[in-house]
Amino acid sequence: MEQWITHFMEQYGYWGIAFLIFLENIFPPIPSEVILTFGGFMTTQANLGFVGVALTSTVGSVVGAIALYGIGAWIGERNLYKIVARYGKVIRVKESDLDKTIQWFEQYGYWTIFFCRFVPLLRSLISIPAGLTRMNMPLFLLFTTIGTLIWNVVLIYLGQTVGSNWKAIVHYMDIYSKIIYIVLVILIIFIIWKWVKRQRKYKKK
Repeated sequence: MEQWITHFMEQYGYWGIAFLIFLENIFPPIPSEVILTFGGFMTTQANLGFVGVALTSTVGSVVGAIALYGIGAWIGERNLYKIVARYGKVIRVKESDLDKTIQWFEQYGYWTIFFCRFVPLLRSLISIPAGLTRMNMPLFLLFTTIGTLIWNVVLIYLGQTVGSNWKAIVHYMDIYSKIIYIVLVILIIFIIWKWVKRQRKYKKK
């Protein structure tokens, strides 16, 4: 995949970068680290500028985030409540639980959007609950753009700085991603454990 990405970027330049970053948002397994660090390297070799790479990659990312927001909005809170009303007893989730989750996201959602832009996988998926809760679109775009721009600029700068050794940055970012994935797996296991514990508590009643 890495070879295909770099070849695509060499062939299509700014448009290729924007398109690949858009795809990375929709399909997270595509590594933004490769796109951005190689994009930084390309600013030293090809007719591409740092600002141009930063702006086009950010535009591609924001468009992808809007698409995922749209998916979340299409699903909607109403359908979530219908699912809970119908299957809540089976999955041990009450409407009040959903109320609390949505209220929490409405209160802290903007900063969650911002910080998740630095977390592999979550930086894409976080746009879906934003759409589900119909988060204020201008603020969603603002926090998404700022967080994304910071992430992009850092990786592009690193790729530009190390030049032909850009793959070294990808290697370290891969380690960072694996650490994040391990933390997410542990978190998921903890949530499942809490859910099972809660189910047993309900059964005893």
